[in-house]
Amino acid sequence: MSVAGEISSAYGAHVRRKLVVTVALLVATALALVAAVALGSADLPLSAVAKALIGLEVPRRVEMIVWSIRLPQALAAIVAGAGLAIAGAATQSILRNPLASPFTLGMSHAAAFGAALSVTLLGSGTMASSSVGAVMITSPHVTTATAFVFCVLAAMVVVAVSRLRSATPEVMVLTGVALSALFTAGTMFLQYFADDTQLAAMVFWTFGDTARASWRQVGIMAAATALTSFYFLACAWTYNAIDAGDETAKGLGVRVERVRTVGMLAASLVTATVIAFLGVIGFVGLVVPHLVRRLIGADHRYLMPATIVAGALLLLVADTAARLVFMPHVLPVSVLTAFVGAPVFLWLIVRSRR
Repeated sequence: MSVAGEISSAYGAHVRRKLVVTVALLVATALALVAAVALGSADLPLSAVAKALIGLEVPRRVEMIVWSIRLPQALAAIVAGAGLAIAGAATQSILRNPLASPFTLGMSHAAAFGAALSVTLLGSGTMASSSVGAVMITSPHVTTATAFVFCVLAAMVVVAVSRLRSATPEVMVLTGVALSALFTAGTMFLQYFADDTQLAAMVFWTFGDTARASWRQVGIMAAATALTSFYFLACAWTYNAIDAGDETAKGLGVRVERVRTVGMLAASLVTATVIAFLGVIGFVGLVVPHLVRRLIGADHRYLMPATIVAGALLLLVADTAARLVFMPHVLPVSVLTAFVGAPVFLWLIVRSRR
C-alpha cells in the first residue's frame, strides 16, 4: 500500500472511532432515559414503561407516573444538559479559554438574577408551594426575556474584556468571578427585601432542579437548545479556524469579532432559557467538553455533536442518581453536579499538567 493509501486508511479509522464513540453515547442516553422513567420511589416494570411510552393501554397509575412526573423531568435533564454542554464547548472555542463556560463566566448567575428579578418585581411568577416547586412560572416568556437580557449583559462584558490585548485566560475567568459576585449580590439584595414566603421560594428556586419543568417549559427549552445547537454545528469549521488563532482565522476569511459576538449571544440564549426554568446548574458546560475532547479530540465537526449527547447523558444520569440516593427525598441535581463536577475538573487540570 502506498503512503497516501496508508494515511487515508488511518484517517478513516480515526473518523470511524469518533463516530463509534458518539453513537455509543447516544445509545447510552436512550438506555438511561428508560432507566430514569422506570426507577424511583415507585419502581415500574420496564414492560409497563415501554407500553406507556408507545401509547399502549396501561394502568392509570403507571400512565400518570410516566407521562406527568418522570418523563418531563428526564427530558428536561436531557435538554438542559445538551444546551449547557454545547454552550460551554462553544464559549471555550470562541474565547480560546479552556476554563470558559456559562457558569465560570458569570452568565449563569446573571441569568438567575434576571429570572429572580422578573419573578419578584415583574410578576412573572407565583410564589407558592406546589407539587412542582416553590415557584410557578406563570409568564415564561417574560422570565426568559429578562434572564436573557442580563445573561447577554454578562456575555458582552466578557467579550469586551477578551478583545483587550492584555486579556489572558486568567483575566477572563477573573472577570467571570467578579460578574458572578456582582449578580449574586443582586440576588441577595432581592432576597433581603422579600418576605418570609418569598425568601423561602427564591432560595428554593435558585437550586437547579429538573423536577419543576412542565411539558410547556420542556418544549421552550428544547426549541432554544435546538436552535443554538444547529448554529454551533454549522460553525464547526469556523471554530476550528479560531482555535488556530485570531490572525490565522482572519487569514482564512473568518470574521472573528462577528463570530465571537453572535456565538456569545447564542450561548446566552440557551443558558438564560435553562436557568430561567430550572435554576443554576453548574459544571456541566465546563466539564463535559473536556471529557469529550479526551475521547475524540478537538475537531469541532465531531466534538460539537458528541458534546451535545454527552451533556444530555451526564445530566440525565446525575438527575436520576439525585432522585435515588436519598429516596424518597429528592436531591436537587445541581448539588450532585457540583459535588461530582469539581473533583472531575481538578483531575482534568492535574492530568493535563502531567
